[in-house]
Order: sequence, then structure tokens, then C-alpha cells
Amino acid sequence: MVAELLEDDEDRLDLIDCPVLVTERLVLRAPHTEDVDAIARLADNPRVAEMLSRMPHPYTQDHAVDFVRRANAGEIGKCVYAITLAQSGTFIGCCGINYRRSKDMRINEPRKDELEIGYWLGEPHWGKGYATETAHALVDLVFRATQVEKLHASCRVSNIGSRRVLYKSGFQYANTGMMDSLAAGNVPVERYMLDRRTWIGLRSWNT
Repeated sequence: MVAELLEDDEDRLDLIDCPVLVTERLVLRAPHTEDVDAIARLADNPRVAEMLSRMPHPYTQDHAVDFVRRANAGEIGKCVYAITLAQSGTFIGCCGINYRRSKDMRINEPRKDELEIGYWLGEPHWGKGYATETAHALVDLVFRATQVEKLHASCRVSNIGSRRVLYKSGFQYANTGMMDSLAAGNVPVERYMLDRRTWIGLRSWNT
């Protein structure tokens, strides 16, 4: 069980060095200052922000500059990636791996023995399979680079597209809770879990 990891295994979570990830159509890499304009343009969309916890709306150029700075300083998550198209280098969204926050809302510290993934895409790039391709890459990295037995993810109850991505990535429904969103307030979310054994059986990623 993840919660029963030995101290050495917990330390191993820090061994993810966040390599560039290359998939069939995408390259996941660290955010660059050159991405600022695209980040600001795609993130300044209530349909995106309302599905996330920490994205404000309106989303300005200053927000994008601060995001890139904090992402590269390691102040946001364990691994933060810009999602780009392999053929053109076009920025289309962001994703990442982070320590999972405690279910106890009174505890603001993340649990460093559990990991979760997250992602968002600009609306022009929805419905093309990019989110699923991204999720597969993150899942593979976590299970290959760490000893964790379970990986977590969540989505807004109303986010049908993200729910579909999680199911296609092998995640199973765990429970329902609430999330504080800067753009939408306190909203219901569904929490999902993927265990290592299931991942091994799905490594061909039949999409």
C-alpha cells in the first residue's frame, strides 16, 4: 500500500528527474518564457479555469510569467510540463505530477508518500486525444521511476471529457469530495485511483 511505504521508498519519490517525455504526437517539456503568450491566451478561458483548483480567472500575462517562474523553481509540483505538439512545437496546455494533498482539509501539507497527476488543455485542442496521450505518458513515468503502488487523479463531477481520459488511462473511481477552485468556488469532484498491477496489464495502452 502507498501509505505503508518504507522511508527509503518515500525518498525514492524525489528521484523523478522530470525528463522530457516524447509520445506519438506530443513533447512534454519544462515551461519556457517563450510559452507565456500561449499560456495566457489559452488559460484565460472560464471553461478551463472552472475545472481546475489553482487557475484564476481572468488569467493575465502576469499570471503566466509567474507560473513559468514558479514551475521552473520547483514551487508548484514535482514535475510540471508544457504540452507541445511534436511536429510544430506549438504549446497546447500543461500537465504535471505532484504530491497528493491530504483528504483532511485542515492539513495543508501534501503527503509525500502519494502522487497524483493533473493536466489541462486549451479549448482549441479538446477532443483530439491529446489529454489521453498526456495522461499515459505521466502514468508510465510515475510507475517506471518510483515504487508507488497507487497513483491518484481527480476531476470535476461535470467534466465528462476528463473523466473519459481517466477511464481510458486505467483509473478507477474511488470517491467523491469537494475542491476549492479559484475560479468556481467550492465544487464537487470525483477522485480516481490506478494501481500498479492494473497499469502493468494496460501498458499497451489500447486507446
